Parts: sequence; C-alpha cells; structure tokens
Amino acid sequence: MANPNSPYGLKPVRERDGSPYSGAANTYYVPSSDATALFIGDPVILAGSGDTSGNAPTVTRATAGATNRITGVVVGFQSSPDFVPYGYRPASAAMYVLVADDPGIEYSIQCDATGLAVTQIGENANLTAGSGSTYTKRSGFILDGTTPDPDATYQLRILGFEPQINNEVGAYVRTLVRINLPTEAGVASGLGI
Repeated sequence: MANPNSPYGLKPVRERDGSPYSGAANTYYVPSSDATALFIGDPVILAGSGDTSGNAPTVTRATAGATNRITGVVVGFQSSPDFVPYGYRPASAAMYVLVADDPGIEYSIQCDATGLAVTQIGENANLTAGSGSTYTKRSGFILDGTTPDPDATYQLRILGFEPQINNEVGAYVRTLVRINLPTEAGVASGLGI
C-alpha cells in the first residue's frame, strides 16, 4: 500500500539519547508586522528582536533551502481568548509561540513524491516549504527528496524512517531527521556520510 500524501511539517518524536520527546518548549514572540501564518510543525528562526518586555525573542517562519538555519519547530501557541478557536497563528497577529528548540531533538517529517532510499540514511537534505492547513492546523513543510547529499549546508540530517508497518520506503515516506543547521548550536553540524 502506498504512503499517503499528508504533510504535517516537523513533529518532535525523541531526544538524541533515545528518550521520548517530553514536550519541552520555550516561548518566543511573533509580532503583528509578520504577515506569514504559522502552524504546528513549522520551522522558525530568530528574527533579531523581542517582545516589548524583552522576555521573549522574536521568531519568523524559516526559509527552506541550503544554508538557511533553523532555531526550532512550532509545537504550540500561548492561549488567548482571541486565538483559541484557530489552533494556529493567523498572518499579522501578534502571538506567543511555543518552540521546541533543543538541537538534539529528532523529528518526523514526510518526504515528497520523489521519496528516499535506505542508502540515503546519514545524508543531509533540505526542506520544501508548503502552505499550512487551517483545517488540520498543521504545517505544509516536507523533506525535499531530490536533495539528499553529504553537503554540510543542507538543513536536515536523515536518520532513518519511522518504524511503522504502514510506512514504506519511497514516495511520501515518514522520515526521521535532526536539524543540521541549528542556530542554537552556533555552527552547522557538518557533512553527512
């Protein structure tokens, strides 16, 4: 049975040591001047400012492609009576977002229609941006199956595939990755194998 094409962005699944992802996240701020909507699973990057109190750094949606770094992944939104019904951050709405920003977190992400082979485990790849869904409240980001290579400037390290019986190697395979260009680690993680 073929894998379904159902993007969900980056979903934290475990820590580098193999323990399950605990739900840990830090609070960041997205000002109303940011005209891009954010969804659960969207990668974000520091935007060089903070909220008016200086307690939360600003972030914006990360850019897909080589050399573009990532601070972390949106895992939630701060509750507010105005935005609880949305389940995502509408464009141009000032909002606090919860971001999984530990560079050791391993994520699940769907690959594109090109798919991947087991021989590409250990290589690096880039993201492809897609529009999030106001219905599912999930990100549209996917892994670009045309890019796997040892290139140190690529955004993600391919660790393997989700071990599920309904996850076949090939098109739309749900892939386990780690961020290869995290802002929180200071430098790129390096070449893939």
